[in-house]
Amino acid sequence: MIYHLLSWLQDILHGIGFYAYEDVLFRATLAALTSLAIAVLIAPKVIRWLMRMKIGDRPEFHHAALNKLMQDRTNTPTMGGIIILAAVLAGTLLWARLDNPFIRKAIFIVIWYGGIGAVDDWLKLTSHTHQRSRDGLKAWEKLVFQFGGAVLVGIFLYSDFQQLPDARRLWLPFYKYGIPLAGWMFAILAVLYISATSNAVNLTDGMDGLASGCLVVVSTVLIILCYIASEYMSSSVQVTWASYLLLPHVPQSGELAIFFAAITGAVLGFLWYNCHPAQVFMGDVGSLPLGAAMGYGAIVTRNEILLFVIGGVFVMELVSVILQVGYYKYSGGKRIFRCAPIHHHFHLCGWSEPQIVVRFWLLSIAFAIMALATLKLR
Repeated sequence: MIYHLLSWLQDILHGIGFYAYEDVLFRATLAALTSLAIAVLIAPKVIRWLMRMKIGDRPEFHHAALNKLMQDRTNTPTMGGIIILAAVLAGTLLWARLDNPFIRKAIFIVIWYGGIGAVDDWLKLTSHTHQRSRDGLKAWEKLVFQFGGAVLVGIFLYSDFQQLPDARRLWLPFYKYGIPLAGWMFAILAVLYISATSNAVNLTDGMDGLASGCLVVVSTVLIILCYIASEYMSSSVQVTWASYLLLPHVPQSGELAIFFAAITGAVLGFLWYNCHPAQVFMGDVGSLPLGAAMGYGAIVTRNEILLFVIGGVFVMELVSVILQVGYYKYSGGKRIFRCAPIHHHFHLCGWSEPQIVVRFWLLSIAFAIMALATLKLR
């Protein structure tokens, strides 16, 4: 919005002597600061409102020892993800170019998946307060809406990529040539990927600050990847960072650096209140859209495989649940871990919650560094 206003003033006044707003990284910095400030300022009021509405967390696990360990979470306000979404949308709408096709789809993802999470959280709340048997959306209902949103995004993305040869290929770490993708393969990849990443973050959101801290790391790396995929390292000779690093070049994707900067700022602001002992939890309304946004960023920049490394902690959490459920059914009741997702396994092994969270943060940073190191290894 501000970009368009300043551009309009440039045309009307034939130059206002201020051109910094044209730089993506300058606006990304302002978007991060804006969303951070908004999240910090509105959080206390939102938390008080959630407490008045009695929108509290009621963790229930099929493990008596874990229920005892997590009992201090009872009645802590959930649905705090609306703080993050409000700050992300404000930072993006203020500083991004709203005529950019990738920004429009990013806003759609935040609203669509945020809506799914909000309905799920609200149904869970009413099931407790009104003694209803329905505890949130059913698994198949949630998947239908997740797949539906991912299908829409995938279709429009592939349309945007028609004139971009690099964008219609699958790119692997350590390999400098993209593998051509058919349209149907791209669609399947987009649907599965966005849905999987949204659920992976949702599973990780089980301890104070765990998902929030890891999201800050992943979104920061995506800022770098979006900038590299689009921007020039030397405009005078038309050399892009992507060509220099032998990565896919996706014009206009650099504008998404502003979107992910807004996510970074908003989550940092939320983490102020979400760190141990947490005053609020993000709930599905925060974890689903933020996870989907991570997957979306990887698809746009053609770094789907690399995101497995960047988001290594989220992958660990998702895989631990898949293995636990699969082995439980296969073995007739036996378990690999004491409890899944895997952060609960370590909790039952005697690690304190702050120990688990900080160590997972450190793992997330290590995964991010490993991923960035591969950019030059082609």
